[in-house]
Amino acid sequence: MSDDATPAGNPAGGGLTCLVTGATGYIGGRLVPELLDAGHRVRCLVRTPEKLRDHPWAGRAEILRGDVTDAESVARAMDGVDVAYYLVHALGTGRGFEETDRAAARIFGTRARRAGVGRLVYLGGLTPASVPEHELSPHLRSRAEVGRILLASGVPTAVLRAAVIIGSGSASFEMLRYLTERLPVMVTPRWVHTRIQPVAVRDVLRLLTGCARLPREVNRAFDIGGPEVLTYLDMMRRYASVAELPRRLILPVPVLTPRLSSYWVGLVTPVPASIARPLTESLRHEVVCRENDIERYVPSPPGHPIGFDGAVRLALQRIRDAQVTTRWSSASVPGAPSDPLPTDPDWAGGSLYTDVRERDADVSREALWEVVEGIGGEHGWYSFPLAWAVRGWLDRLVGGVGLRRGRRDARHLRTGDSLDFWRVEEIAPGRLLRLRAEMRLPGLAWLEMSVDGDDGGPVRYRQRALFHPHGLLGHLYWWSVSPWHAVVFGGMARNIVRTAERAAPPPHGPATGRG
Repeated sequence: MSDDATPAGNPAGGGLTCLVTGATGYIGGRLVPELLDAGHRVRCLVRTPEKLRDHPWAGRAEILRGDVTDAESVARAMDGVDVAYYLVHALGTGRGFEETDRAAARIFGTRARRAGVGRLVYLGGLTPASVPEHELSPHLRSRAEVGRILLASGVPTAVLRAAVIIGSGSASFEMLRYLTERLPVMVTPRWVHTRIQPVAVRDVLRLLTGCARLPREVNRAFDIGGPEVLTYLDMMRRYASVAELPRRLILPVPVLTPRLSSYWVGLVTPVPASIARPLTESLRHEVVCRENDIERYVPSPPGHPIGFDGAVRLALQRIRDAQVTTRWSSASVPGAPSDPLPTDPDWAGGSLYTDVRERDADVSREALWEVVEGIGGEHGWYSFPLAWAVRGWLDRLVGGVGLRRGRRDARHLRTGDSLDFWRVEEIAPGRLLRLRAEMRLPGLAWLEMSVDGDDGGPVRYRQRALFHPHGLLGHLYWWSVSPWHAVVFGGMARNIVRTAERAAPPPHGPATGRG
């Protein structure tokens, strides 16, 4: 790249200072290490910095607490920045998300201009050429508006517009994967015949990274996509072929509206209806690239852009190797609790219900911790599976995330990971795992599991469930479910210890427990 492609204030070819918003999300969490490996300095603006603590790259990046809707925190984050990446949007946040997106984009553009930022880069959605904007889904319409606001900010801006992103852990890929794998015979909506130009997540990251060094005069949107245009029907059949599944029988019907489709997707896949609906609404219209001008500025290396089959193979290999670095559920569920844990010094007080279970374990701390850290996902919750399944289904029915988000990694957790309908709020390896509930509840809930004991001494498992009710409904909820706690929580503590004891030889004599 020539010297004139380097943003102002930086030596030609030198590393740039890049601000990344959305670093706890799917794309942002993958872009940060790409920028670092390209020699750039990275600053992340996140609402909860603790969620990035356990990422492999966390020690190489500067992490600031803040929010894109807070002008002061955005201004602090912009200080000394050359390139700012805007990778946040209010997908699935309910009513008012368009105004939230609009206000945040204006703050971001204004503060970038005042700070003398050399470039903005935004990842938006590919929109159909022949459809008036007012007829687009609210999700696509909002993303298009955000792009326009940033382009008009006075800071050179690159807006990358992508359709379906294919990569391990992306919401679009998970939707495609589970629909195809779980339903050998499908009754599908009309949008399965919509033409789409999917793009591999590796190409999206390559282009986002390359946009850091675009020439100053470039201020425009770019369509980005893979080398093939497919229907969703084609994609399901091609996925089945790559995954070596029997051929799927797919029967489109005209009666499934986007709303009904989202409930159908939510029923079959881990993607809840609140996320599935914007995705399915976006599939009503053809989304095909109208140009490939980005190639002039960020040329594709050999083997790129990656085709659909290749992208699926890479994603499936990542899943098989347990190397899914971020997932669609990496970002917190909108409206999830963010208050301090009751019993923390800064907690404001109020009613608090607890359920505490303790058991001695005739097993090493390491063996017991291995079971604790492996909880959820395919391993389940070690008690009354039907009760957990019913609770998950009820959560899905009221628009929650349900119990099927699973785990990013089958054996290891990190702060910020989604875990079924929980979020890892704190993990101290070998000692403590604290989960915060993200299911729909009339209050705030936590589940805490700890392993205590000195080397060579007795080992004790301690489990604590906490519930901070909101209003009368919250109190009624706790008392309605409390009769089941002995079965659910008591059985959970007992079975976690038993599982650890069966898997490992006892380090010393028999132990007793109480639950």
